[in-house]
Amino acid sequence: MILWFVIVAPVVVAEVFRSPMVDYRTVALGAALPVIDVVIGRATVLHTLAAPVVVLTVVMLATIGRRLVRRRWLGVPIGLFLHLVLDATWADRALFWWPAFGFGFEGGAPEAGRSLAVLIALDLLAVGVAVWAARRYGLTDPANRQLLLRRGHLARGVLA
Repeated sequence: MILWFVIVAPVVVAEVFRSPMVDYRTVALGAALPVIDVVIGRATVLHTLAAPVVVLTVVMLATIGRRLVRRRWLGVPIGLFLHLVLDATWADRALFWWPAFGFGFEGGAPEAGRSLAVLIALDLLAVGVAVWAARRYGLTDPANRQLLLRRGHLARGVLA
């Protein structure tokens, strides 16, 4: 289930923003963070709109005047936002808009309520996206792969 978030979120960001300098590792981290809710067995603030908004605010305030640090850490709230989209958390009004409809958290994380077949299908789809992305972003080249792994960036020109 985690592959769906860790692979698809950075690819969506790459295709939407078309910036090779985004740190795609932090996008993947942000997209994976709400999976903690599955481990603990219930939904928490990580599956609400409040979490990425608060994290975005903290990143913006903590990095005033430090553009490169900001560019790196903006990936976390972006990944958190994308988790909400990829998980269809927006379909659960009370959870998504927490605390607007009450302060309690009813039930588990949205991904915990899916059948094993759906979770496997999403991860297989993510593997397909990974294969496509490896070709699209030149990650078959060891130098490009190392750039992504070590700095979180894509090679210039691959998004053109």
